[in-house]
Amino acid sequence: MMQQSKTKAIALLTDFGLEDGYVGIMKGVIASIHPCIPIIDLTHNIAPQQIWAARFCLMNAYPYFPKDTVFLAVVDPGVGSHRRSVAIECSQGYLVGPDNGLFSGILEQDPAIKAVSLTNTDYWRDPDVSFTFHGRDIFAPVAAYLASGVPLEALGDSIPISSLVNFPLASPHITEKKIEGSIQYIDHFGNLITNISSDQVTDKNWSIKIDDKMIESALTYSDVAQGHIIPLIGSHGWLEIAINGGNAQEKLKLQWGDKITVILK
Repeated sequence: MMQQSKTKAIALLTDFGLEDGYVGIMKGVIASIHPCIPIIDLTHNIAPQQIWAARFCLMNAYPYFPKDTVFLAVVDPGVGSHRRSVAIECSQGYLVGPDNGLFSGILEQDPAIKAVSLTNTDYWRDPDVSFTFHGRDIFAPVAAYLASGVPLEALGDSIPISSLVNFPLASPHITEKKIEGSIQYIDHFGNLITNISSDQVTDKNWSIKIDDKMIESALTYSDVAQGHIIPLIGSHGWLEIAINGGNAQEKLKLQWGDKITVILK
């Protein structure tokens, strides 16, 4: 089934954690198909079933990987249901996983060229798949075959690109004096990452408003004293709210989707 071709890397993202054997099992399936495929662990600590967090991590990691990397992502609350299993080809890479929106951030950067539903059981681990572990039985073997040179078209039936499930990032509301956005991700440090991009506050002096407090922006965490709140542009290019030496989420009691107001000067 495999064709001779330059082996592609696989970037692996899940919400499985590392306490159980699920990630290792997926890697074992990949190695049983092609033991020399490079596998890069993007993260396995996505909060359970948090598709939005997976979307953010994939979207921000995608530009930093080699061309033609296969992104194998399994955050799949709909496993065993009627949601589709898909493989997608883009100009810079391939995407394999459930069709539930977790790839929609990448697809905003690098639109799909073609997509297939993974219906060809020749490229599954076994035609008799588990209802609860498609990462092992469908996605890992498909990613391994794709990384080994099997063409996308061989993996299943072509589907319209427009039919892929989309979780679009809500756009901030921008006026002359303020930007109203929301929190799209909370990282391991408790930093609150908004959907307001750096180019929306470029060349402007700005502050954030939390309750009745105005907090001036700065460039880096050490620009304020330990324990103080600091709004800044993170390395990912989004406006974030952090605490120098602390956890902004715990202190501010904010969650994914909560509103954030930026005041422009």
